[in-house]
Amino acid sequence: MNEPKRYLVTSALPYANGPLHIGHLAGAYLSADIFVRYLRLMGKDVVYIGGSDEHGAAITIRAKKEGITPREIIDKYHTLFEDTFRRIGISYDKYHRTSEPIHHETSQEFFRKLYDKGEFVEQTTEQYFDESAKQFLADRYIIGTCPKCNHTEAYGDQCENCGSTLSPTDLIEPRSTLSGNKPVLKTTTHWYLPLDKYEAWLREWVETGVVDGEKQHEPNAWKNHVLGQCKSWLDGGLQPRAMTRDLSWGVDVPQEIPGAEGKKLYVWMDAPIGYISSTKQWAADNGKDWKPYWQDKDTALVHFIGKDNIVFHCLIFPAILKAAGDYILPVNVPANQFMNLEGRKISTSKNWAVWVHEYVQEFEGREDELRYNMIKNMPENRDSEFTWKGYQETNNNELVNNLGNFINRVLVLTNKYYGGVVPAIDQRQRINSSLAPEESASYKEELRVLYEGLRNVSVNIKKYEFRAALTALMEISSKGNQLLQFNEPWKRQKTEPEDVKVVMNLGVQIVAALSVACRPFLPFTSDKLRTMLNLPAIEEQGELQAILEKLEQNEAIVPEGHQIGKGAYLFERIKDDVIDAQIAKLEAANAANAGVEYEAVKDTIQFDDFSKLDLRTGKIIAAEKMKKAKKLLKLTVDLGFEERTVVSGIAEFFKPEDIIGQEIVLVANLAPRKLRGVESQGMILMAENEKGELGFVSPPKDWVTGFTVR
Repeated sequence: MNEPKRYLVTSALPYANGPLHIGHLAGAYLSADIFVRYLRLMGKDVVYIGGSDEHGAAITIRAKKEGITPREIIDKYHTLFEDTFRRIGISYDKYHRTSEPIHHETSQEFFRKLYDKGEFVEQTTEQYFDESAKQFLADRYIIGTCPKCNHTEAYGDQCENCGSTLSPTDLIEPRSTLSGNKPVLKTTTHWYLPLDKYEAWLREWVETGVVDGEKQHEPNAWKNHVLGQCKSWLDGGLQPRAMTRDLSWGVDVPQEIPGAEGKKLYVWMDAPIGYISSTKQWAADNGKDWKPYWQDKDTALVHFIGKDNIVFHCLIFPAILKAAGDYILPVNVPANQFMNLEGRKISTSKNWAVWVHEYVQEFEGREDELRYNMIKNMPENRDSEFTWKGYQETNNNELVNNLGNFINRVLVLTNKYYGGVVPAIDQRQRINSSLAPEESASYKEELRVLYEGLRNVSVNIKKYEFRAALTALMEISSKGNQLLQFNEPWKRQKTEPEDVKVVMNLGVQIVAALSVACRPFLPFTSDKLRTMLNLPAIEEQGELQAILEKLEQNEAIVPEGHQIGKGAYLFERIKDDVIDAQIAKLEAANAANAGVEYEAVKDTIQFDDFSKLDLRTGKIIAAEKMKKAKKLLKLTVDLGFEERTVVSGIAEFFKPEDIIGQEIVLVANLAPRKLRGVESQGMILMAENEKGELGFVSPPKDWVTGFTVR
């Protein structure tokens, strides 16, 4: 495909209901920042857009928990996001927010346009309603047991344990997060986007890159897990999805539409349109036209997200854009997977996280050290892990010993031998090659090695392979170290000064190249290097492209006679006590959450409510694993007067052979329910501790089966 005229790059809008942790950074923000900084360095027309998502159900849940208004919540976290992104070096062209009037207007324009075109289907359905809270429940206000993996804390739209997409009515034993009560079904009318109507063109577009007969992207450039998740949804058959909700907080459905009163836009009819409203605001601020960035086919739209947002950016938002008309679709959605922390999933509720705003406060001046480790361990195609010991190792062994050591030696020796002036050289002089000590190389041949190294960085960034690009960058530094090591200028300065001049001139060229090429990864280091080299500050306006053009013509980057500054250490070793303190901080957070936390007692019920339950003693007489269900066991329970088949989500805690003969208590009059094709005739009572482990609630040993528990 042809090189696009311009790029519009987005990062996922973070929910303004809590601070950013390193998982966010490694998921959607560092990768986008590398990409856009690189494009700017290559002289491309690129706009990097983002903003705070301020209308999700999570906002109101957090506000209720803290006893303040949603506006106070979003103002607090939007300000924190802006400061955190700035301090860690995420270079947005515009970081906006979805509470701004321009966003409400843009979202309503989209809804109105789709409504007027007849794209919506109006449906009256039964949805869950909390009678005590007196409101309909958004998907995230409902939790219950996942019908696919038996996880007991699945949300109404998704099970975060197995990744399945759900509807609230799919949940077993649903309960409201507002009151803890079981919600009731109540009729309500909403507007649905008929995704099934768009399924054919969405499939063709995802699988071949073609839509309306035009090639719009290269599917083989998309990550396998992105394509896999899209195809899984398509193979399962797309269903109409509601684009409105009964909520008190969010973007109003245009009030001139009949039935709009009390209705808000669904978050996925609102949040991604934030990319467009943010672009509009950027254009207004800079005297630009926003339309070419969203409506010109010569624009490449790229969404950087985490894997939990794949289907929304690859299926739902593209369907909205195409239904509206005149909008381009993304050429790539390079979603990253998740980053874990010290062997465990990051948990915001348990404070098991490295918070980015805390890092930039405690490690001020070491922002690039975190960026480096995040990029080196970026979860591009599979989940990865951050450890404090690993962070220390990458800093000390790679940044200090490799990159920092090479740069310091070049600057110190150039100042020592030539007063900091880049030496004039005879380009015919041959030195020991940086590739192998037994080979010789000319000045131009070494410039070619540098050129190829920079090209390798460039190629990998364009392929969204940022870990490989970082490795390629560090290989340039390694070859620089080899150039010094193989030629030993500190030994040969007195005996072979002309050779040393060539070596040191090349060393300065490599450092100058690194000062530009490292910028997408280590922007603060780039600034420091430019100062040390006494070179102009980088404005990200084609500097890398200019260097590549010079090297391709065998021209030096820094001219002979240029005066550089003094050498200094770019990075410092991180001592064990610093790392031990961070590990202790995590362990303290873990210990604080390891104490027994008791779940709140549910609302009072009457004796008659309890008496409706038929609890019976029983014994497990057979058990086997369910096919294609890691957490489910199929049990045969003896009740004395009959045997029952029960499907129970206890496989991760008990082996089938270990629970034969186990005394249990069964809810015997629970309505049967099919799970994975097997009818479950009751529910076994289990106790759950603070670690989420399950244990049987059982009568005294050898108790007679089938009798009532009162």
